[in-house]
Amino acid sequence: MRTPLSPPARAELWRTAHALADAARPAVLAHFRATGLEADNKDAAGFDPVTAADRASEEAMRAVLAELRPQDAVLGEEQAATPGTSGLTWVLDPIDGTRGFLSGTPTWGVLIGLADDEGPLLGIIDQPYIGERFWGGQGEAIVEGPMGRRTLRARAPRPLSEAIVFTTFPEVGTEDEGAAFRRVSAKARLTRYGTDCYAYALIASGQIDLVIEAGLHPYDVMAPIAVVQAAGGVVTNWQGGPAHQGGQIIAAANAAVHAEALALLNG
Repeated sequence: MRTPLSPPARAELWRTAHALADAARPAVLAHFRATGLEADNKDAAGFDPVTAADRASEEAMRAVLAELRPQDAVLGEEQAATPGTSGLTWVLDPIDGTRGFLSGTPTWGVLIGLADDEGPLLGIIDQPYIGERFWGGQGEAIVEGPMGRRTLRARAPRPLSEAIVFTTFPEVGTEDEGAAFRRVSAKARLTRYGTDCYAYALIASGQIDLVIEAGLHPYDVMAPIAVVQAAGGVVTNWQGGPAHQGGQIIAAANAAVHAEALALLNG
């Protein structure tokens, strides 16, 4: 069982998390919708893009950590993992949704998670272009942006037949995973695609009911799990177990719709 963090320790960790998000914003925005932005492909068998913005964002955040929390480990998407001595790991996705970033859509985000051996402690989903920041964990569940600041609260239960479901890619994952997703989608009122991490922010803010994805990495999910759970939502793998290592993910606004969707995924 975790030892609770002291108030000063929590405050220091939140200050660091927000400093990371503050550092990433200008690094990313310098490249967003820029003429001539190019991407390298990290997947010879498909398309897994990385841009100068991804690299600049992670470099900016790692520089902050080197100054403020050199004792912590760092796991990021674009650079090699670095060890630490504190038992804490910062899990960074410098741009979650690089395909969206390349397309000029404002549904990508910067993900900042902090984890121990048991999973996420806190997380931030930051959308620099909109100027919207969602954060959750350690007693906080907040969104701040153009419409002001408010507490995050996931949607109350309603039947799957009235629910809004999101996923990033229409194919979801493998053929079997796609078929499982379609069983849920067929029962839902509305299915939407392509919002990457912003969909998890929409769950936390009470706008939608479910996000179902597959093939994810820890840096894709650590921060969203913290934010959704802090807002009262539920995040597991498709078997109902811990989700922070990635893979198959179902994030739900509440336990009722989670159970209804989980049964169909495994049906």
